[in-house]
Amino acid sequence: MTKRFMLPLLLGTALTLSACGNDAAEDTTMDDGMADTMTMEEGNTIVDVASGNPDFSTLVAAVQAAGLVETLNGDGPYTVFAPTNAAFDKLPDGTVETLTTTETQQLSSILTYHVVSGEVMAADLIAAIQGAGDEGYAITTVNGATLTAMMAEGGVQLTDAAGNTAMVTMTDVDASNGVVHVIDTVLMPE
Repeated sequence: MTKRFMLPLLLGTALTLSACGNDAAEDTTMDDGMADTMTMEEGNTIVDVASGNPDFSTLVAAVQAAGLVETLNGDGPYTVFAPTNAAFDKLPDGTVETLTTTETQQLSSILTYHVVSGEVMAADLIAAIQGAGDEGYAITTVNGATLTAMMAEGGVQLTDAAGNTAMVTMTDVDASNGVVHVIDTVLMPE
């Protein structure tokens, strides 16, 4: 069984991230409990990895309500920008309950806005951002809409269609069918 913790994106450069290799590394911006549970056992899909961490219980419930479990358990590879429970808590009161009970099509659109086809590691994302210039790097998501990635506040910031931003707080959490990057805000498509 291979255990691998995430590489901290806040190290600043792709060179620094690449130098970290496969050794366990802990992002000091996250609590120790999350870092300890964000591991990948051989064969664990993105859904398995998220299900194994209580900080993603809202995301897992949303994925189940939207009927996306089978998709995110598929071969992939996928890159998922995964909002924590705290990110969902930032939404207006009642939003999550409404989305998971009556607006599941809208929920599916929101969730697939957090998924990118292919495996995009943090070092590759940083290199793409640095090559894109001042306008940022456009990321096409599985739902067809675009996120913009830029370097900001010492890390990677994602901007959604409405201009809302999310910071990547943890990176390169391996799964058997892709990679997970943790974000602090739920992103919204148009």
